[in-house]
Amino acid sequence: MRIGLLGTGPWAERVHAPVLAEHPDFEFAGVWGRRPEAAAALGEAHGVPGHQDLDRLLAEVDAVSIALPPTVQADLAVRAAEAGCHLLLDKPVALTVPDARRVLQATQAHDVASVVFFTVRFGGDQLPWIEKQAATGGWFTGRSDWLGSVFAADSTSPYAASPWRQEKGALWDVGPHALSVLLPVLGDAVQVTAVAGPRDTVHLVLRHAGGASSTLALSLTTPLAGGGTGMELRGESGVVHLPERGEGPLAALHRALDALRDSARTGEPHPCGAAFGLRVVEILAAAERSLAAGGPVEL
Repeated sequence: MRIGLLGTGPWAERVHAPVLAEHPDFEFAGVWGRRPEAAAALGEAHGVPGHQDLDRLLAEVDAVSIALPPTVQADLAVRAAEAGCHLLLDKPVALTVPDARRVLQATQAHDVASVVFFTVRFGGDQLPWIEKQAATGGWFTGRSDWLGSVFAADSTSPYAASPWRQEKGALWDVGPHALSVLLPVLGDAVQVTAVAGPRDTVHLVLRHAGGASSTLALSLTTPLAGGGTGMELRGESGVVHLPERGEGPLAALHRALDALRDSARTGEPHPCGAAFGLRVVEILAAAERSLAAGGPVEL
């Protein structure tokens, strides 16, 4: 399967491009970016052409891996789907519900596969853990802390300059990661209540369709000494904790590409595809409405 990369930023350079060049079932065919010189440089580093003409790249590949801000991802994903390309999407799929819905509708209309790359959802230890807890059931509550330090005073994160992260904060950046684990285990969310914390920090309470509840603490401005992630579930089987990540995002992206390959070959939608990406955006948008209204929002 020939695949192209859309994007030339740090995420594309550090994660997407190396994995596309290494994956045994994909042929890395080219790079497109909004800055032609950056596309040429990244392509040269991996022995593939950098493209200025997006339509030409889309015509030459079977799939695209998108490593672009959500502010532009939706339009390009729709354009790629219309060209018949399968989609490896980044999270969040979009920053508005209508845009996320357009992506799903494009995949359905043009019969292309889609997978949203949530790094934790495709983690080597996390993926089987999620599947096991979903099969176990009987969960009463869940708790998820995603306390990052991207915008902390002493941060050296390469993503601190990201305009969309500066505007939308932790809710939209790390919130999708938490939801990618909680939803498949506890079930769909039917109500969300959001309360603002320090700076970009936000606390969510979700009520799930099966009767369980969960709480999320999300931040990108946690002091370096106080940051970290963790998740626990409590229920009939006791208390379990999400395994710590022992590997980087490259291995997770390999698994996400495996999932895209399989979905494209079988025609079976992946559970972490564009439909799930839309649901995550719907929940995040509802959380924003809850912040503004000061109370719970039904989904």
